[in-house]
Amino acid sequence: MTKIDLSVMPDRLERTYQRAKDRNIAIPTFAQMKDPNLISDRVKQELKSIGLWDVHPRNLFRITWKNEPVPSGGGYGGVNYLELPSSLTGVDARIIVLVGKWFPTGAHKVGAAFGCLVPRLVTGQFDPTTQKAVWPSTGNYCRGGAYDSALLACASIAILPEGMSKERFDWLAKIAGEVIATPGSESNVKEIFDKCWELRRSGEDLMIFNQFEEFGNYLWHYDVTGHAIEEVLKKELGKDGRFAGVALTTGSAGTIGCGDYLKQAFPTSKITASEALQCPTLLQNGFGAHRIEGIGDKHVPWIHNVKNTDMITAIDDNAVVNIMRLFNEPVGRELLVKQGVPQDVVGKLNLMGFSGIANMLSAIKMAKWYELTGKDVVVTILTDSMELYNTRIQEYRDEFGEFTLTDAAGAYARDLHGQATDNMMELTYPDRKRVHNLKYYTWVEQQGKTYEEILAQWHDDDYWTEIQSQIPEIDKLITDFNTQVGL
Repeated sequence: MTKIDLSVMPDRLERTYQRAKDRNIAIPTFAQMKDPNLISDRVKQELKSIGLWDVHPRNLFRITWKNEPVPSGGGYGGVNYLELPSSLTGVDARIIVLVGKWFPTGAHKVGAAFGCLVPRLVTGQFDPTTQKAVWPSTGNYCRGGAYDSALLACASIAILPEGMSKERFDWLAKIAGEVIATPGSESNVKEIFDKCWELRRSGEDLMIFNQFEEFGNYLWHYDVTGHAIEEVLKKELGKDGRFAGVALTTGSAGTIGCGDYLKQAFPTSKITASEALQCPTLLQNGFGAHRIEGIGDKHVPWIHNVKNTDMITAIDDNAVVNIMRLFNEPVGRELLVKQGVPQDVVGKLNLMGFSGIANMLSAIKMAKWYELTGKDVVVTILTDSMELYNTRIQEYRDEFGEFTLTDAAGAYARDLHGQATDNMMELTYPDRKRVHNLKYYTWVEQQGKTYEEILAQWHDDDYWTEIQSQIPEIDKLITDFNTQVGL
């Protein structure tokens, strides 16, 4: 059973071809996003005069982990990543982080949005000349969707909670056709879904790209992020290294899809799913509110392959906030250097936004749980950077006062090196099924999924591999689209 509908609608597609011709739009394939060497020299030459965040159609070809890390005119290189030293993490295991800052919009979610939009675009299912693209999100995904829409000349509506950072709203006001702020903060996903149903009932001609249920989100990370991590591992593992697995906050469960690819490539590796301790949905069937911007909670995303998840951990949002201050306040950086963290690493810690810090802590806890050694590698993702949260630094100064040396020492000892193996669960078969069953209340009871499909996700061995197998067909549709457009 095909999970991403790739049925072609010829009449609508003709209008899309014309729009792409008029706007000089070509679309990269998954193969090109994995390996920019496949991108034409003409496109590479054009990119030399284009800024990373410019609303220019050629920036579709910068939806890759391999952009040169410069704000304008860059080409391509290897995967952008860092290795965090033990002096920072407090564990012997090697923790490697992929860096999301060097995507257009400053976050890798622009790729997830691409994965959702483009299959509908190149089949004619979505008509950019008549329809609006709706992007429900807790932050970066709607930014990525609004940006992709602008590049592809589509009208867009961005939906995100009102409690998200000022930087997000200021940027969206310039890019999205409309911005809707829903009640609450990071964990208020239900309110976003409710707004989507309201829009559906409005009669307006639109298409909703819900990252929590769109398999294009899962597929982009399975293929593009999965291959990027594999490439880093082949470079870094050496003869004696061991890949332990990935540790990732679930959010929409798109990024954690890379773990499915990595388990196929490294069968002994594990997948750790992480969430906020203040909203322990996976861990305790719980609920609440938290401050880890970039992840959403109170439900299990439809696209989360729970049966393939090995561990759950929960991260205290107080630790994330304290470490954010430690990494970005001058006194915090001075203390880190005194504790032996290399100066060049300290200078790059602003590459971690809130969810990136939570991902790092998840990797540390995973390393401690499994008693990993210096031969072991854990990989995680820095979804975005502090560039999207700079106003939070002053907000926390106003709320908690100046960040002192005592605060820095406490954050380093308690919140960073003091991470323990509490609030963790290694999943048995019944544990996995318990988490999977939580999908029923959101997706079958509220969002219109079928009872048969939720059973298929659990029982059909080929459910997820059939989705993965669609990549060549999507690439062919993209290639055919570019041929018709003439670019």
